[in-house]
Amino acid sequence: MYLSFFIKGLIIGFSIAAPVGPIGLLCIRRTLVYGRLSGFVSGLGAATADTIYGSIAAFGLTFASNFLTGHHRVLDLSGGLFLLYLGVRTLLKKPSEEKPRANAKGLATAYGSTFFLTLTNPLTIVAYVAVFAGLGLAGAAGNHGLAAAVVLGVFLGSTVWWFILSGGVGLFRERLSPRGLRWINWASGSVIGALGVFAILAGI
Repeated sequence: MYLSFFIKGLIIGFSIAAPVGPIGLLCIRRTLVYGRLSGFVSGLGAATADTIYGSIAAFGLTFASNFLTGHHRVLDLSGGLFLLYLGVRTLLKKPSEEKPRANAKGLATAYGSTFFLTLTNPLTIVAYVAVFAGLGLAGAAGNHGLAAAVVLGVFLGSTVWWFILSGGVGLFRERLSPRGLRWINWASGSVIGALGVFAILAGI
């Protein structure tokens, strides 16, 4: 039974992480600019936040769930403002002639930013609750062992997706010229900024 719940958690974590949104764009851009490690660590930040939301759903923490969904406007606004900031910063960033490498500070920032952005999306907890119910995992809330198996699966499933994405995108990094990086900065910055504006409007 534990293995069954773990596998279901693995599938849930992978499936919820896979759709490419603002976090995916950040991961792709950072992989292309700073390398696979930066992209993967960015994904780990999102995977950690996914695990927190998965834990809330799996352990049946109703208070936390109600608090997050009840304060979705504040979370939308903060996440939108941060996305807008990242979008403008990315849009204005000029690529150097030499491909930069991620350092410890840069990796910590990459992790923290995606963790915060994923955590400010309360719809994620709604998605986890709905998927858990659809897959018959509601019973895990009454069994800490089963809930832990699901949560571990969610984390590993999400992590596997970010590993695949950063690894695949990293194959194209060496082929990019500074001009190509400039276009990537412009395109990803524009899209991320637009998503930030949309989130701000949704919060208002």
